[in-house]
Amino acid sequence: MLVKDFLKNRNREVITGTPSMSILEAMQLLVTNRISSLPVLDENGKLKGIVSDRDIFRSISVDNNAFKNLSVSDLMTTHLIIGVPDDDLGYIGSVMTKNHIRHIPIVENDQLVGLVSVGDVVKSHIDSIEVENRYLMNYISGDYPG
Repeated sequence: MLVKDFLKNRNREVITGTPSMSILEAMQLLVTNRISSLPVLDENGKLKGIVSDRDIFRSISVDNNAFKNLSVSDLMTTHLIIGVPDDDLGYIGSVMTKNHIRHIPIVENDQLVGLVSVGDVVKSHIDSIEVENRYLMNYISGDYPG
């Protein structure tokens, strides 16, 4: 399945942050929306980085008071691995596994068009296996229409 097909069927807004947003504001967005990462966009909507719950946890473990004064730009990852809508979802999953990351922003014409998580890849794979299993069971039982 291509990323663009997956995103088309998803119909979920990508929650984003800004570089100047405080870490406390970012944490509130993560918790409120039950998500684990925020793509970070500049004032023109261009992807500048990504900040995750793990980035925040690491900063808290270093100094559990100083993190409150940090902004998203202090913690966000700026050397990003991105995907494009024409990438295969399986390829995106392989890139995540190889690079030990949980989210890949999907970018087209310098604009964020989606975000794919490792959970999205796993769910898509499970759905594909369930469809294949159903066809095989129908074939074995003689209910296959072909």
